[in-house]
Amino acid sequence: QEQLVESGGGLVQAGGSLRLSCSASGRTFTSYAMGWFRQAPGKEREFAAAISWSGVNTDYGDFVKGRFTISRDNAKNTVFLQMNALKPEDTAVYYCAADSHYRFSPSRYVHDYDYWGQGTQVTVSS
Repeated sequence: QEQLVESGGGLVQAGGSLRLSCSASGRTFTSYAMGWFRQAPGKEREFAAAISWSGVNTDYGDFVKGRFTISRDNAKNTVFLQMNALKPEDTAVYYCAADSHYRFSPSRYVHDYDYWGQGTQVTVSS
């Protein structure tokens, strides 16, 4: 059974950093683009970052403004999201997702992703 499991969330003060990890099991996701999305209470799921299967191409949500970095280690079937300069408005559940379809560049859209993790809570205090 394919599974994506996020970890690394937690409580951090504004200005701090967290590194999220997404471990894949049950199948090899090394040929899939991977994405990170977030969802705050009462809001729609929002694109944060995506990376192509090779790691060469990346894309970020408009709110990121250079604060986050997505990376992947295909040998370990793991994707990372390094988050720096965190703000209280970054508080949300962060989800990892995999897109099995070939695309010219990694997608920003929720509906393009086939597999989803359960999410990890990130809380940023002011």
